[in-house]
Amino acid sequence: MKMPKIPGGQMRQLMQQAQKMMEDAQRFEEEMEQLQVHASAGGGVVKATVNGKGNIVSVEIAHEAIDPDDPEMLQDLIVSAVREAQIQAETIRAERMEKLTGGLGNMGFPF
Repeated sequence: MKMPKIPGGQMRQLMQQAQKMMEDAQRFEEEMEQLQVHASAGGGVVKATVNGKGNIVSVEIAHEAIDPDDPEMLQDLIVSAVREAQIQAETIRAERMEKLTGGLGNMGFPF
């Protein structure tokens, strides 16, 4: 099966569009790396921060949340705060990806 020939001007335009898409994708990834999303659990005694990629940046634990007789409660609060921050980050990432790609990001394309 032969590939159709593309005139030089159109090929150049396609290459420029592809280059712009790659630059936009790189910029998007950098923005997601810098974005910080915060969430808390237990009325704010545990706070988690993740970046736009969902990676944990920090966890803060208030002194009153530490009960040596109930470590499971603290563990649950940490997981809850981190998970909530990750969900928020994923929502923001998806919304921004939608704007960037005009919906193409939901079709399985890696950009």
